[in-house]
Amino acid sequence: MSSAAIPSAAGLDAGRPVSKAPERIPKMVVAASVAGNALEFYDFVTYAFFAVYIGKAFFPASTPMGSLLLSVAVFGVGFVARPIGGVLIGAFADRAGRKPAMMLTIALITVGTLGLALTPSYDSIGMAAPLIIVACRLVQGLALGGEVGPATAFLVEAAPPEQRALYASWQLASQGVATLIAGIFGVVIIGLLPAEQVQAWGWRLPFIVGLLLVPVAIYLRRNMPETLHAPAAGSQSAQGLKALGRYKGVLVLAVLIVLGGTVSTYVGSYMTTYAITTLHFPPATAMAATVMVGVSTLVFALFGGWLADRYGRKPIMLWPRVATAVLTVPLFLYLIGNPSITVLLAVTGLLAALTAVSGGASFVAIPELLPRGIRATGMSIAYAIGVSLFGGTTQFIITWLLQTTNNPAAPAWYVAVTSVITALAMMAVPETHQRELED
Repeated sequence: MSSAAIPSAAGLDAGRPVSKAPERIPKMVVAASVAGNALEFYDFVTYAFFAVYIGKAFFPASTPMGSLLLSVAVFGVGFVARPIGGVLIGAFADRAGRKPAMMLTIALITVGTLGLALTPSYDSIGMAAPLIIVACRLVQGLALGGEVGPATAFLVEAAPPEQRALYASWQLASQGVATLIAGIFGVVIIGLLPAEQVQAWGWRLPFIVGLLLVPVAIYLRRNMPETLHAPAAGSQSAQGLKALGRYKGVLVLAVLIVLGGTVSTYVGSYMTTYAITTLHFPPATAMAATVMVGVSTLVFALFGGWLADRYGRKPIMLWPRVATAVLTVPLFLYLIGNPSITVLLAVTGLLAALTAVSGGASFVAIPELLPRGIRATGMSIAYAIGVSLFGGTTQFIITWLLQTTNNPAAPAWYVAVTSVITALAMMAVPETHQRELED
């Protein structure tokens, strides 16, 4: 990749108008963005956590592993629609505003979740059941592909300049909230209900609860301000696909940055299934790993944003990712050799913390490299492509690797290799700390 394709920090600033510093906004406005994003990721990751049960309900196969493979493959189907959602809804957000785009995504995720919660099993309606589930996953993917760009652009544009990374880190922290709540539901449901009832209807309860929270998210988002404003008089605001082409180097690097974070995130989401099927933990115990991932992501994403506001974006992105590349395999091997609940929680918590610190800085670095007119679209496309290519296939790949190689450390090697690639991309990104947003 030539350096000419990647604008330098100085080059991006030189001779271009910049936006004025935004006024401090109420915390409820930040909560509006976080609430919708958390709800959407809550629905998305709940599917991953209950993949074993969903597989048996909708994808009957000759073996439990075959059913699980079909289930995680359909989990990946939701990622097919993400780039489409990223382009369409991201472009809509750059033209019509962040607020209407975020209202659209919350409506779409509601439709997808409603289908997942209410669709009868394969035993009841036959092939119609898996077809409906696939359609619901596609709608959810479309919504999430279009959610991240506008929501991140909103947080970055609404933030006081000295707290831009902290505000943007709420995007990742809200995913931690989603993971935490989904994990708590999993522990409670599996702990209180017999296995037969969990399989019959218990796994549907988290989706139904998510639907009950939709009116709250809609109310909060309806009262949000708009952060997409007309450019300053005389400025040449970049917009559209032609403008995106001028930033293709930045977008390629952004996709590679998303690669490592998304693989680590979805391996973390898979830890409940991994603990049940590979390490043979009881389901209620395995769900505790999900709770730990949620807590670590929430706390350390905000910590990463706080650090990035003080010490710059690059070091806070890079060094935790390097540590992930070095430590993941030894930690997995230790877990495999010492399969206790304490070790499971320690390993999942540490790896989630490293990913969250790095991600907290990454979520501000990417949109800071893009001008106002393509900020939501560029962030959406980079995130959607990265997550679709690598996040959408992660659970299927590691399930297949576990079955094919019979090596319980296979997921760790996948995380380590992708983390090395991401670390190299982070080294090539210019530092954006203390620069003003480009108008």
